[in-house]
Amino acid sequence: MPESLEDLIMLQPPTAERPLLGTLVLVVEDSRHACEGLRLICQRSGARIRRAESLASAKRHLRSYRPRVAVIDLGLPDGSGLQLIEQMARGEPRIEAILAISGDETLQEAALMAGADAFLAKPIASISHFQTTVIGLLPGGLSPPQIARPSPDTVSPDPIALRDDLCLAVDLLKTGPDAQTLDYVSAFLASLGKDAGDRDLIELADAFRAGTSGTVGDLAKAVENRIDELQPV
Repeated sequence: MPESLEDLIMLQPPTAERPLLGTLVLVVEDSRHACEGLRLICQRSGARIRRAESLASAKRHLRSYRPRVAVIDLGLPDGSGLQLIEQMARGEPRIEAILAISGDETLQEAALMAGADAFLAKPIASISHFQTTVIGLLPGGLSPPQIARPSPDTVSPDPIALRDDLCLAVDLLKTGPDAQTLDYVSAFLASLGKDAGDRDLIELADAFRAGTSGTVGDLAKAVENRIDELQPV
């Protein structure tokens, strides 16, 4: 018998309004802002979500349960998501749908070569596009005959999640980071800027990566200024 209300819901068949009902999704994503958007999409779709913020965390999750769908960011704090995709693609039994996500669309080919079933470019905001992509990868009989187009069809993550991500970047920049950490932080900020539609943040990260924006301290100060702009009035 189901042990909780959540277990009972997961046993219900998918509906036109909630076509992913009963589907467990593992989201491997270091950005709280991006993960919040995916959480909202999964919630509207009827799916249950689990989040891992790193490769190590994802591997711990996978020792405890097997998701039907995995959504894997390619830039993670402890390595490339391509490693995890390769591992999942070879696993037996195989996870039914492996999706790679990134703010860098040039990584699409590498993701598919590693074994991903599909690639989604950030920002991921359309509920219907996510639903169509996932359902197209799942075995037949696991989705309703018709899908109702969500209204509205987009989600908007809470700005607090964006602020949390920026604070994390500042903390890393203030710890005397090595070259590998700096590469990660600059890529993280660029991806975050794309996900949040923040052109200034993208330009800030790109300038640092190109070596034209000053010192690490200058970057930390610029990100702190961006955080101040997000403070409630």
